[in-house]
This record gives sequence, structure tokens and C-alpha cells, in this order.
Amino acid sequence: MKETVKIGMLSFAHGHAYGYAGAMSQIANAEIVGVADLDKSRGEEASKRYNTRLFASYEELLSSDVDAVVICTENLYHREVTEMAAAAGKHVMCEKPLSTKIADGRAMIDACKNAGVKLQTAFPCRFAPNMVQGRNAIQAGNIGKVLAIKGTNQGSCPGGWFTELSLSGGGAVIDHTVHVTDLMRWTLGAEVVEVYAEISNLMSHKNYDDVGILTLGFDNGVFATLDSSWSRVPSYSTWGNVTMLVTGEEGSVWIDEFNQHLNLYNDRVMRHSWEGYTDNLDLGLCQSFVDAIANDTAVPITGEDGLAAAAVALAAYESNKQKKPVKLADIGY
Repeated sequence: MKETVKIGMLSFAHGHAYGYAGAMSQIANAEIVGVADLDKSRGEEASKRYNTRLFASYEELLSSDVDAVVICTENLYHREVTEMAAAAGKHVMCEKPLSTKIADGRAMIDACKNAGVKLQTAFPCRFAPNMVQGRNAIQAGNIGKVLAIKGTNQGSCPGGWFTELSLSGGGAVIDHTVHVTDLMRWTLGAEVVEVYAEISNLMSHKNYDDVGILTLGFDNGVFATLDSSWSRVPSYSTWGNVTMLVTGEEGSVWIDEFNQHLNLYNDRVMRHSWEGYTDNLDLGLCQSFVDAIANDTAVPITGEDGLAAAAVALAAYESNKQKKPVKLADIGY
């Protein structure tokens, strides 16, 4: 058993990197030993915040004695940086979506397998206590055979490179489809085989998608709908949501992952907001990654899980383009 797992942070381009770094800082058997970021000022700020070394490049960090890296670059660079890490013999936790192309996701999985390192996809929503309890109830048969699921991931547009398609690979649909798709797959133990989607830019009217409604067909006969949108206006009380209504032959389960909050009425900014007090999902995610390395066990959320969720988003874009349902096999998955 490895007593201390040395972690390197590769880029803070994605805002989730701060949550992961904060979580790693709380884990007794983990140590953040360095940061590398192509944005030098951002890297300097992060290294100071987490009291760790700033490396001049990804290559320099990867040549150190770090055990594993957390990759939070822009989506486009996930494959390149993962392959670099695998070649250096470092375990990888990669931000979602795993990749913006099927071939890239497979290359990432193969690179890590061939190098004998672990690849975990960053899906912290699996660690919400109400999600775990809801899944357990469903898998125990408490609502009978599952018939359908209604899911939502309605959030705010993050702006920046997320709206630059050359870096993100898509807008709201590739950003928000993957979380709930992963939860559905994990809960059902089934795979999506067909997707129908209607996608548009009705919120911003700009050159990126910010609203999407997907219908998913699973290989066990369950169908699901999913609202994957950046449909929260700036004045909304919170950034968004992650919900699932699972309907079975004998009942239903409603899961609202972030429905633990305090109502804050702030006269200084004249705004109402929801302040969360739920469990730290990033901590659960990061602890699972560190434990897998320390104990040399399998990661709980694999690269294959990440690719399966990303493939649904990619199929949704193709469905919207063709204006008809698309089978995942038809896009090369």
C-alpha cells in the first residue's frame, strides 16, 4: 500500500480544477506536489493558493516523481495531455467530457492500458448521498422494473473557452449531457443504443448550442429524456441542477442532487441565492482516485465510462444534424 499519493494538477482551464485541488488538499494520504498550466498567470495563482510548486511545463511536471495527475485542460487537449501522462507512467483523472471524438477517447483508454496506468473520468455526481441512496433503492427492486427516466442538467453558460467550439467541441450538450447520462448508465447497468436530439441556441442566439433535449434508448428497453442546457439566466438563484425522476412498474424515485441548500437574501447585492451545504462530491471523487492508486485497485469510474457518456453527446449532435434518431453504432461507437 502506498502511504502518500503525489498528485500533479495539469491546467486550471476548467473551473472544476479548483474543486479537485481543494479536495486533494483535504485527503490525508494525498499531496499536491505541483501545478503546470499553459496560462502562466493562472498557474502562478493556483500554485500560491495550494502552496505548491509551479512547473514550467506539463513535460517538466510529468518528469518529476509525481504518481498521478488531474487533467483539467480545455476539452480539445484531453487526449494529448493524457497520452503524455501515460507515456510518463502517471495515473490520470481526466475532467469530463473525456473526449470530443470517439477515436480520441479510445486512444486515451488504450494509451493508459498499454502503459499500465489507471484512467478515471471525473464524474463527482456519483458521490452525492441521495444519488447513492436512490440508486440502491432502484437496484434493490423497490420500484419494480424501471420503465423510464426523466433527467435534467440545466445550468448557466460558463463563457470563456466553453463557447469556443474549436476548444470545447460543442456547447451545452457536450458539457451537460455526460453527467446525467453517466448516472443513468450507472443506475440501470445498461447502455444507450440510440439517441434523438433537438439542439439549438435559443438562449444566447450565438454560434454555440445552449439548449438541448435528448431522448435516449437503452439496450434493456428503458427510455429516457434529458434536458442538457445552459438555460439558467445570470440572475437565477443557483448555477443549475442535476435531477432524475426514475419511474418503475411499482413506484418512482425522485433524485435532486443539490437540494440541500440555505436561502440567502443578500441586500448588499440585492439578490437571492442558494448556498449549498451538501456533502463535498469532489472529495468523494478524489478520495476514490487516491485510494485506487494507494491500494492498486480498479478506479470506480473508468475511461470507458467517460467515453460511453461522451458518445451519447456526440450522437445527439449527429441526430440534430440529420433530424432523426441515430444509433451509437452508426457514429463509430
